[in-house]
Amino acid sequence: MVVCLGLLVSQPAQAAKLKTYTQPFQNTTTSLSGQSVAMNTYFIKMDYWRVKQVTLNLNFQISQLSDRQLSDITVSVNDVKFASFRPKRQTGLQTKSIKIPLRLIQGQNNLRISGQILNAAGKRDYRLGQTPANWLTVDSHSSVNFQYQLMPPTKAIKSFYDHFSGPDTIANRNSVIRTPAQATNAELAASMVVLTGESRVITTENQQIPVTTLTDKTVNTADYQVVVGRYQHLPQRFQRVIKRQDLQNQGQIRFIHSEGRYYLIVTALTDRLLTKTAKFVANQELMQETQTASEAVTDQTQTFTSALHYQGRYQLTDTTDKLVGSGHQERSYFVSLPVDRNNADGSQITLHLRYAKNLDFKSALATVYVNDTAVGSRHLTARRADNDTFTVTLPKGMALGHSFTVRVALDLPVQQPANSTNQETPWASIESDSVAAIKSAPGNDLLFSNYPNLFLKNSTYDNLVVVRPKTMTTTDYATLTNIFNLIGNYAQSNQGRIRLYDHQPSADVLKHANVIAFGSAKQNPLVNRLNSHLYFQYNQARTGLLSNEKLSIERLYGQQIGTAQLLRSPYNAKKGLLVVTGASAEATYLASTQINYQRNIAQYSGDAIVVDPDNNHFGYRFKKNKLIDRQLNTRTVLSRHSQLLLYLGIALAMVVLITVTLILLLGKHGRLHRRPKTAKSTSHSHKRRRHHGN
Repeated sequence: MVVCLGLLVSQPAQAAKLKTYTQPFQNTTTSLSGQSVAMNTYFIKMDYWRVKQVTLNLNFQISQLSDRQLSDITVSVNDVKFASFRPKRQTGLQTKSIKIPLRLIQGQNNLRISGQILNAAGKRDYRLGQTPANWLTVDSHSSVNFQYQLMPPTKAIKSFYDHFSGPDTIANRNSVIRTPAQATNAELAASMVVLTGESRVITTENQQIPVTTLTDKTVNTADYQVVVGRYQHLPQRFQRVIKRQDLQNQGQIRFIHSEGRYYLIVTALTDRLLTKTAKFVANQELMQETQTASEAVTDQTQTFTSALHYQGRYQLTDTTDKLVGSGHQERSYFVSLPVDRNNADGSQITLHLRYAKNLDFKSALATVYVNDTAVGSRHLTARRADNDTFTVTLPKGMALGHSFTVRVALDLPVQQPANSTNQETPWASIESDSVAAIKSAPGNDLLFSNYPNLFLKNSTYDNLVVVRPKTMTTTDYATLTNIFNLIGNYAQSNQGRIRLYDHQPSADVLKHANVIAFGSAKQNPLVNRLNSHLYFQYNQARTGLLSNEKLSIERLYGQQIGTAQLLRSPYNAKKGLLVVTGASAEATYLASTQINYQRNIAQYSGDAIVVDPDNNHFGYRFKKNKLIDRQLNTRTVLSRHSQLLLYLGIALAMVVLITVTLILLLGKHGRLHRRPKTAKSTSHSHKRRRHHGN
């Protein structure tokens, strides 16, 4: 289940027990054109909410040319229409609050906003005209507001997990992951496994779950806490609940309710079993299935999440998507590639359509867009109305990124105005076997536009090594949380390996691992060793960053800024290495704030980021060759042109064969011509010998 974070709103005193949660639309501000307009979004209701009221707050704007007496907007939830209204007689942004009937609310809800935007000018009625001036814009600040009572968790681990991962819990900063003070590398690695497991099932666009220590008093008020640590490092109050003999050859997950707080203890006697137990917590399916208050994890317990096997085909819609009404209508579908792969030439989109036979087929048309770029279209015909399938090929070199939108636009005109009977209403349907067949290639750019996929393989962390400061401050914990939040958001499986070091790893580890180092040059020996390789380097005293050809840095300014840099690893030329650093823990944290959310990292296409205390942030490109593995790029090019190379090889073989044949024929032809001359010469020779003999 994908959870979207929203805003938690405080309550008046008279409704202290009634909580309010406002969930914004997932869509960005969306403009819809055409006489008939429609858009879809979704919102969720948590199982532990006892909902009392749900309100749609719709922020929208319609064309200034529209006739407010003819135009109308209809709202439906889960395919049930429940409200229609006409826009106010005003221009600019309008707000409409509509109560949604509770009987329509499910766990996951599809909200549809549809209507007709009709124009009028003077006495001329343009209700049948369809121009770019027919438009509706739905603002991204639209939201769904819940008023509810909070039902407490039961004694089951699954109940704690639902509350801990809930959007309202995270928005109110009531979820936290905690480790013992000065946690060991294994305890930190286990906590990062838990964090990445949470990050992959929530949409962390506004908030994230912090990881900190049990001694950090700022999070003591959090209602839901996951405590990760070796048994001997846990506080006495937790050790009294879990007996040491219960941990022989197994780790344990224990749900505890104590002093008004809810705790999930993740512990074991050994580092190996602690990591194994953390992977159980990072498995959404297992956590949602566990109905007991405790769970034992042994070496034989299968904790891995199902791996994502890339097949290259994506179903656009799970069910038949039906469109009803004349004019221009559209549907959009979101397609996501595995994060460690990019689009390659030869991708195709296949649509299976059915549509009414009462259309004006002279101008009936289906058009396919990818990221708002038209890639193909087809005329609709009465002959194919019951079963129309067509395929469009994406243009060569078209960049898709890791995710893109396929938009299907259908023009469904009628010769005469459609009346109110269903028989005359034009319609079309996009069938569930419509697919996007995307050919892809592994991402191979050592740039932030390719981050974090250079640290992922098969959608899980790829032998990830993190070199940290030896002594971790609260700020260092916040930096570590930022680094793993985005990685976890992309890691769809917990099968990868995470290791942390508080010293410089061996040369063999650095050669074969994907390395991230964070902290100042004084805190982190690896950062200090890498100084000569950095784009923004430290001064000799390691107290601040120096100017370079991209940026002039004043002495005090260099002590305050943080930087994130993607280097070509000096230990393995085919791997990248991320350094997040600054002269202090606070400066390092500043750099990490740009690599924690997708919306932040999307701003950067280079290989270096600089952030200052005033939140001024800059991106730079230093390396000329952006490829991580040059041989991989060569293999990709050869693979992409394999068919052409095959044809060229066949043609070359035929040329060689023809050349050899011609040479043999010419040689044979030459011998045939030479043989008579030899015979004649021999005859004359015999005659001369006989003559001399006489």
